[in-house]
Amino acid sequence: MSQASARRKPNDQPALLDTELEHLPPELRWREWMGRVEAVIFSASEPVPREVLARVVGKNCNLELIIDDIRAELAGRPYELVSVAGGWQHRTKKVFGDVINAAFGSATDERAKELTQSEALVLMCIAYFQPITRGELSSFFGKEVSRDLIGVLRAQDLIASGPRSPQPGAPYTYVTTKNFLVQFGLDTLRQLPDFEALEDAGLLSKEKLLAGAIPAGLPNGDGEDDVVDQVS
Repeated sequence: MSQASARRKPNDQPALLDTELEHLPPELRWREWMGRVEAVIFSASEPVPREVLARVVGKNCNLELIIDDIRAELAGRPYELVSVAGGWQHRTKKVFGDVINAAFGSATDERAKELTQSEALVLMCIAYFQPITRGELSSFFGKEVSRDLIGVLRAQDLIASGPRSPQPGAPYTYVTTKNFLVQFGLDTLRQLPDFEALEDAGLLSKEKLLAGAIPAGLPNGDGEDDVVDQVS
């Protein structure tokens, strides 16, 4: 323990951070705010929300303009500042994905496993139709969605329990999580492609989905489903 720590009383608060920086000329003040914001985001392991960044800048600081200026300075760098899950986060640009995989192999986050096609389809349904029960999911696919499959998505923190359904028995519903947004690079669920766009691209038919006619069966325990890469 340092002498300074030893002298500090248990209830002592750390010195207040000067956020207004009124002693600095405007240009230097702006540069300092930029440095503080980028330092906080860089040091965080998950997206940093506005209320956290507001603690280190002046009350009249426009955080959107600060973010824009930081992004402009990173234009030629291999990483960028992105809006994700209601906050901001540094991420390597997608064009360098193959380079990173070549250097380190697959993702080092053990929780972010590859999804089978069946798991990805169920996750997609939850994302679009949440809150939704397991029974409703089973009706969509015309085959039972197992508790094990739901458990896989829960273990990866992609879904969580939502409000109880008003159906008889009040079954639990499922909703996507903040980590779902993080893993798929979304700021909000509003950024999910709408059904019309997916249908126009021939990637999805709402009628087939609701009729359980998706051309991929839910797992039978044989482990032979195709694997779908998660976006990270």
